[in-house]
Amino acid sequence: MARLSLLEIFGLDPIELRAREAWFAIRGDASVPATRFGLSSLGVLHPALSLKTWLGARRSDRRVPITNLFNRTQTPITAGWSVRKTQVRDFRGGTLTYDSHNGTDFAVPVGTVVVAAAPGKVLRISSEFNRGGLKVFIDHGRGLVTTSNHLARALVRVGDVVARGEPIALSGYSGIDALVAFPWSVPHVHFNVWLDGRYEDPFAASGETSLWIDGDDPRPPDGTSDAAWDGPDLDEASMDRLFLENYYPTRFPSREPLYREVHAREPRLTLPFRPDDFVGIMFPRT
Repeated sequence: MARLSLLEIFGLDPIELRAREAWFAIRGDASVPATRFGLSSLGVLHPALSLKTWLGARRSDRRVPITNLFNRTQTPITAGWSVRKTQVRDFRGGTLTYDSHNGTDFAVPVGTVVVAAAPGKVLRISSEFNRGGLKVFIDHGRGLVTTSNHLARALVRVGDVVARGEPIALSGYSGIDALVAFPWSVPHVHFNVWLDGRYEDPFAASGETSLWIDGDDPRPPDGTSDAAWDGPDLDEASMDRLFLENYYPTRFPSREPLYREVHAREPRLTLPFRPDDFVGIMFPRT
């Protein structure tokens, strides 16, 4: 496993900028509401799993724990980002999520290799301490974009075309989340999926199509080659716009569509980790 500095793991460089971004997350501004938290936010923590994961431990069955799923009853964006658990429902009808959670959290030790979940093109790499730390954005074409957040080090550059399973980053726990709740918050990769520019749950509720190739039990890539893909839908400027509209939505009361057609859900994704590290997923008891 690669050696990472504390500055990389927590995404603290440069310190002055990160301090301003942390303060902004807490206070907000005229166009972005402050972050909302309370006693129910303690339900997001998994102390026992956190300590083991910070120490580099993995499950003997090589399954990666999922600590938070996509919330199917999202808090209105005008109310601000909420890490409370007040109105939550994951794809199974359970409560493994929190109010504003819009992705899937894979609990992995820092330094874990993160791979492309499908063939695509890297169109943005950025680090915002108040919005998920270091992130890699990949356009997979046909309306599908994925982002991996809380990274420590990117292994690709903007413009790189990547194959399914190709390493794109090393995991960390960059961003304000870890700083606020260390060591009780689990180091993880927050994995976002966008379809036609909107957040999408890759897991399928009843009657839906899963975005995972293996259904709702996603597996890592098996080494088989993908058929030729259609290429990215967006350019770098469009990806930057998509980032801003989704990470600071209250600044954009109206949004012009980026896509000319509507794309249906398709099973296209594999687990964003190497098969040498993980074979599948598991859900901790809540």
